[in-house]
Amino acid sequence: MNKVGQIFFAVFLFNAATLFAQAEKEDPNLKLWYDQPAGIWEEALPLGNGKTGAMVFGGVKGVLFQLNDNTLWSGFPDPGNNENGQKYLPLLRKAVFNGDYDQAAKYWKKMQGPYSARYLPLGDLFIDFKFLDQDTVPSSYHRELNLNNAVSTVKYKLNGVTYKRESFISHPDQVMVVRITADKKNSISFNTSLSSKLRYGVSANANDYLILKGKAPKFVAHRASVPEQIVYDENPTGEGMNFEIHLKVEAEGGRVESDGNTLKVSDADEVFLYLTEATSFNGFNKSPGLEGKDPSKEAKANLENAIGKSYEQLKNAHVADYQNLFQRVSLDLGLDKEAVSLPTNKRLLRFNQDEQDNQLQALYFQYGRYLLISSSRTGAVPANLQGIWNPHVQPPWGSNYTININTEMNYWLAENTNLSECHVPLFNFIENLAENGAKTAQINYGIEKGWTAHHNSDVWAKTSPTGGYEWDPKGAARWAAWPMSGAWLSTHLWEHYLYTGDKQFLQEKAYPLMKGAAAFMLEWLIEDENGYLVTNPSTSPENVFTIDGKKYEISVATTMDMAIIREIFTACIRAGEILGNDNTFTEELRKAKAKLYPYHVGQYGQLQEWFKDWDDPEDKHRHLSHLFGLFPGGHITVENSPKLAAAAKQSLIHRGDESTGWSMAWKINWWARLKDGNHAYKILESGLNYINPSQNEVQMSGGGTYPNLFDAHPPFQIDGNLGGTAGITEMLMQSHAGEINLLPALPDAWPSGAVKGIKARGNFMIEMSWKNEELVKATIHSEKGGNCRLRTNIPVKVVEVSYKKAAGVNPNPLTRELKNPEFVNNAKGDLLDLNAAKGFVIDFMTEDGKSYTVVPL
Repeated sequence: MNKVGQIFFAVFLFNAATLFAQAEKEDPNLKLWYDQPAGIWEEALPLGNGKTGAMVFGGVKGVLFQLNDNTLWSGFPDPGNNENGQKYLPLLRKAVFNGDYDQAAKYWKKMQGPYSARYLPLGDLFIDFKFLDQDTVPSSYHRELNLNNAVSTVKYKLNGVTYKRESFISHPDQVMVVRITADKKNSISFNTSLSSKLRYGVSANANDYLILKGKAPKFVAHRASVPEQIVYDENPTGEGMNFEIHLKVEAEGGRVESDGNTLKVSDADEVFLYLTEATSFNGFNKSPGLEGKDPSKEAKANLENAIGKSYEQLKNAHVADYQNLFQRVSLDLGLDKEAVSLPTNKRLLRFNQDEQDNQLQALYFQYGRYLLISSSRTGAVPANLQGIWNPHVQPPWGSNYTININTEMNYWLAENTNLSECHVPLFNFIENLAENGAKTAQINYGIEKGWTAHHNSDVWAKTSPTGGYEWDPKGAARWAAWPMSGAWLSTHLWEHYLYTGDKQFLQEKAYPLMKGAAAFMLEWLIEDENGYLVTNPSTSPENVFTIDGKKYEISVATTMDMAIIREIFTACIRAGEILGNDNTFTEELRKAKAKLYPYHVGQYGQLQEWFKDWDDPEDKHRHLSHLFGLFPGGHITVENSPKLAAAAKQSLIHRGDESTGWSMAWKINWWARLKDGNHAYKILESGLNYINPSQNEVQMSGGGTYPNLFDAHPPFQIDGNLGGTAGITEMLMQSHAGEINLLPALPDAWPSGAVKGIKARGNFMIEMSWKNEELVKATIHSEKGGNCRLRTNIPVKVVEVSYKKAAGVNPNPLTRELKNPEFVNNAKGDLLDLNAAKGFVIDFMTEDGKSYTVVPL
């Protein structure tokens, strides 16, 4: 064998071994599949590499790939800061303290800025199989998305020929690849074209190469009641973003030729389509039109790199990169063979008829992980309200970063489902917000220390308070008067440290940002007449309170505000102690934390949402922001503060279970933290309610799941998917209370199962199995060493080392501080019985890199 032959044979063996190893690990049931093409967007299947997104419709005659780029937004950097804020803030505060809440809201509206930019669709790749009649119906049609390898496949038989299309979007090679094959030679003929909903032009660069050049608008009105307002620059080189899509087609057999803005493939045996794209986005603080990158250079370079490799090389690199993240975690809740034999949409309908399908829930869990991997990789642009998938120039809520819950919820699963790397884009975005947010603090409020951000942001890292929507200008204060997102987002940095133990990250990146957020809060807090430190103005996101039949928006010291401040102050105090270099600031935080307005338990036994006992037990609002301390915060726990946990439970009962999709996802997490697995499961069931996207749904009403398993707010928001995955993890394992709690909220519906690879704080990796609702075996792998405190529902032992009954504070520094928060009890009767703090708790020391086996005594 000559040298060329030896190299070829070696590459063949490597590819064969790689594919065999991948197949060995794959779960054949981790697929979304259908027996017909997608008719509408919510039936299509998502692909993504963190930057480029595509919705694959899987047609037969007409094949559509709807495309997105995570940096393609309207507008340009527009801080929107308002110097009037400094003038009106003292007047507003005085009005609030005097109980003149109407006047306070009027003052606030004079302090706002413009709404955020909009996330935009990139374009469409269309393939027209011209030889087919419009009414051609294939046999054996199958469309799927394989979560094992992030590859979409469409297969069908037509006129005696079996056709197959494979599609994926590679992160390592930054290219979308489509491979079309047929089992009969000379059977593939089609036209392919590019288009966009934005301003664009298409030209052929060669017989097999198309380029689409486009321009994003500099302004898009938000859900205006007037005709749609989309404003482009008069000058083509103006401030709006530029973008390009490059498409190259290669055919084996047959031929490819250009015809104007279309490529024609004739009589081919096999066809490959390579698509790359780029925008002129050059950072959050640079005008994309005037200071932007040349998108043609990036798109062309990525395309040239891709076509220099074989299909197998591109696919293998894509699969290996993806599986490095995805295959870290497995979940087995049991298998119903009848259920998995059905298309995914029919499985949803079957499940809605009270047919058990635990594997559907495992699929939903892993789908959330797939969506985060596909929408959040490297770079400074995190997953937005719809991940990276959006077909609208006028998307719901601008498909922006709604940072009073939705963006944060996107990342609840990042650490506990072993996807820390996918958290990084959010951290980079927080850095951008901190830079802009320091200016907002100075200009709007005259605060020279730290940084802030409000309820809404965009790719330009907008931090100023956004004004009202055109369709509801009077309601602006209820969401816009909320400078708390900087503090909330900064807790994600602390959580990453607790899960990884990365002290360099804490020192160089996390702590400076956390400190800035906490420093702003120290200046924002104001002393009330009783000597408490309170926030004023203060809202409970998007909700209102009622006094004597009249609704108001702005008050003082809402429970969510105070809970977020407790979390960020505690995190900064702990971080300061660990780093040991900021004692003065740490002491300042301790003193302020001791003076924070306490929790209150209201007249109905509920955790008060507002400064006073204004809660309405009939309020069914989708936001329950006042339960922040229960989740995602961790200072309200069943074990350490059972009365507050019971009050939180009462608030959940008042609000009810069913709501919008993302709200139900949050409720799964809350009920899991309350150790009520059956109630968490009940909401998970409701969240999987089938929503038919072809029917008109009233916005903001009853959530569920679309046929492609996208969360239905409705409309689609990705936070419900990602928050639901986080909630399932919380049902199986929790680590927020200074201990690892195995099976804390196991529902009766999951009597037996196994999970592998989920993460606990302290940098512990968990594998466990259970049967008859009891732990059978757990393996705890320690990545960082240190004490492991373990809570179980039955007595257990550790096989490899000695262990002891836990006592005192957990000495592991990668755990939360647990001190019971103060509260005032205004309840007329006894609080709910929580059956608190049952179980067995042990300590054992671990070493870095070693695993420990836990079995029943």
